[in-house]
Amino acid sequence: MSAPAPARPAAPPVPTLKSVAALAGVSTATVSRFLNAPAVVAPDTGDRIRAAIAETGYVPNLLAGGLASSRSRLVSVIVPSVGQSIFNDTVDAIVEELALAGYSVMLGLSGEDDGRLATVLDAAIARRPDGIILTGSNLSEPFRAKLRAAGIAVIETWDLPPAPMDMAIGFSHVAVGRALGAFLADRGYRRPHVISASGVRARHRLEGLMQMLVERGLPPPTVDFLGGSTRFGEGRQRFGTLADRGDPLPDVILCSSDWLAQGVLIEAQMRGIAVPDRLSVIGFGNLRMAAEMEPAITSVDINGRAIGAHAAAALLARAAGQVPPATTDVGFSIVERETTRSAA
Repeated sequence: MSAPAPARPAAPPVPTLKSVAALAGVSTATVSRFLNAPAVVAPDTGDRIRAAIAETGYVPNLLAGGLASSRSRLVSVIVPSVGQSIFNDTVDAIVEELALAGYSVMLGLSGEDDGRLATVLDAAIARRPDGIILTGSNLSEPFRAKLRAAGIAVIETWDLPPAPMDMAIGFSHVAVGRALGAFLADRGYRRPHVISASGVRARHRLEGLMQMLVERGLPPPTVDFLGGSTRFGEGRQRFGTLADRGDPLPDVILCSSDWLAQGVLIEAQMRGIAVPDRLSVIGFGNLRMAAEMEPAITSVDINGRAIGAHAAAALLARAAGQVPPATTDVGFSIVERETTRSAA
């Protein structure tokens, strides 16, 4: 006969709200209040409760708490992508600010051209989050109606739509394009070329650029739309194709991302094309590498962290029964560096 299997040790008792309260020397109601809204509990009491939670290993049942309070303490954040993305600072700020208030963040990726946005939003709504934070929006009216019917706070970021669904925090892409148009005109550029993503935000920037160029009596740019990726390699390939045609080169190329601008710059250098003497390059996003390139890349700076912090603050204000502004404009700036020539 084989030896009997050794008995499994008894599982330790599961820590409960009551055990946390007893260790912290407070009532279960106080622990519950702390878990739902840490700011309403006195700091020294909160410290004791945190220590008791750490010592016992207690994990709150957020589902049960959500059912009781009609709040899930979950926020859905939806951005096109996170790989080499200008949206990462925004996501970081949202997660940091909401975590301090006891919220969890569910991240959804809508795709470079927002092709998966409707599907990702359906999944978010099904989980009944306390808020949905979008990167811009390109939704049909039926889907907007679905969001309104769900009764979930919605914040559109990285854009300022004329009629926000709920709240909007960002900047005007048309205004960015107009500012770039004025920038080109003031520096005497006459043959602009645009390498651009095909999404609605990039098209709005192009719209503003064309408006300003027409107003300043300048020819419209030639445009090369990308189907999806705005990466370094795509910038090299698109500029290489343009240069191989044998036509006169543009005097400035505006790119819808700094990664594209980096690709154009490297390909130009490989071909012996002097920047900015023969060709100027402008990016978008002002990523760290734009300043670290040689020559450093002129770019449009967007304060992504400010967008994220404003979005988190708006959701927390709404949860507290306050009425945050319908729109918040964080603005933008053109950071002039070595890949463009000075104003005349």
